[in-house]
Amino acid sequence: MNQQLAGFAPAPVAARMENHGNHMLKVAMQTGNDLLARVGSMVAYEGFVQYEPNPPAVRQIAKDWMTGEGAPLMKCSGDGLLYLSDYGANVVVINLNGDAISVNATNLLAFDAHLTWGVERVKGLAKFAGQGLWNTKISGQGWVALTSRGKPIVVDCGGGEDETYVDPDALVAWSPNLKVKGKRSFKAQSLIGRGSGEAYQMAFSGQGIVVVQPSEDSTDRLRVRG
Repeated sequence: MNQQLAGFAPAPVAARMENHGNHMLKVAMQTGNDLLARVGSMVAYEGFVQYEPNPPAVRQIAKDWMTGEGAPLMKCSGDGLLYLSDYGANVVVINLNGDAISVNATNLLAFDAHLTWGVERVKGLAKFAGQGLWNTKISGQGWVALTSRGKPIVVDCGGGEDETYVDPDALVAWSPNLKVKGKRSFKAQSLIGRGSGEAYQMAFSGQGIVVVQPSEDSTDRLRVRG
């Protein structure tokens, strides 16, 4: 039986964060290099790893999140291997390497605690969404893990004048330097999406990427602060 299960054993550690299959994240934990992760995402760990739900630093930064709007976070610290998942969602691992990314809070699984992060309003959308939409911007030298309901597509906006249009329910993350605006298209109402936002899209332009998931579950959409 052990031979039959051998193919599912984790590979030797090669990086701070790695995928184990498509639906699980493996993190190499080291003392002094803490991790912030979604509460309830731990499925297993090896070694000595401690958890602190909703630490003071998180409460201070995330004070702009409304109840149920953000991602409840825990601080993970210690030495060993930590395995995280989010109900079988696909996991996407990113090494920022000095770059930045803007993430839908419901798609945020984990990130290095030393990274700079905060909750910010998405500019250019207030007139379409009441008080506007809020996302989590993360930047610096370190690792970030996102989730996607199904295998995502990464669209390169190309830096030209053409715009990339995305259903808000399917949006995972984007380059924060992109210009964002809202668009209503009643002619497209029967063509885009299956939920409540069919006639409303987000338009991206500039140099950068947009990450889109195949799911259009309304619980995954950018949250409206009203």
